[in-house]
Amino acid sequence: MDKVSNKMEIRQISKTFFASKGYFVAIEDVSFDVRDGEFLVILGPGHCGKTVLLNIVAGLDKQTGGRVLYDGTPMDGVNNQISMVFQKLALMSFKTVMQNVELGLTFRGTPKNERRKISQKYLDLVGLTGFEKSYPYQLSGGMKQRVGIARAYANDPKVLVMDEPFGQLDAQTRYAMQEELLKTWEKDKRTVIFVTNNIEEALYLGDRIVLLSECPAKVKAIYPVDLPKPRDMTGKIFLDLRAEISSNTDLAI
Repeated sequence: MDKVSNKMEIRQISKTFFASKGYFVAIEDVSFDVRDGEFLVILGPGHCGKTVLLNIVAGLDKQTGGRVLYDGTPMDGVNNQISMVFQKLALMSFKTVMQNVELGLTFRGTPKNERRKISQKYLDLVGLTGFEKSYPYQLSGGMKQRVGIARAYANDPKVLVMDEPFGQLDAQTRYAMQEELLKTWEKDKRTVIFVTNNIEEALYLGDRIVLLSECPAKVKAIYPVDLPKPRDMTGKIFLDLRAEISSNTDLAI
């Protein structure tokens, strides 16, 4: 058996917010590994601390306890090997699709021809060929999400962190985006950390699922999902695992 290589190690992470009226514990003693090239899903109820944890993992916030290792080295602040896709994409309305995707490359000073080539590659990858000159107001919700994913990929991160990116989409568009994301991941095999509060979404996408408790977030269980992709949501193994996870969480069935 090949040795498993960890891209990231989250060790005993805690986060406490302090204020004049007291303190609030959002995350408590959370530990798990992120394997190189895997699609890891973090599953938990609303307002349990998932986004706080994700911000720490991405280097956008600082924990009050524990540590995050990237390739075995402690992380301290923003890591340019990690890109994040937020639930609210904040696309720039006055810029075209192409300009939005190449934004990070522009900030880095990448020459125009090179950044255009890189951005076009990922627009093609997410199925937006032909929409390069469109503006965000001309796109559907799912297409805007794909712009955000292409923008994150264009920065060439080793780890792609996604915070409930499909949470505001209707059910049909959400299913379509899950399929598109898997196709992109299968082609690229980048390490992905994906946060959701939807059990079916977690089971459909994830190689492993880290299940969190209600706030303060703790790891309740880690579930390997040894099913071929794309997955049959009506299959017995899928439904049995869904029932097992449902029985261990306060998420709606």
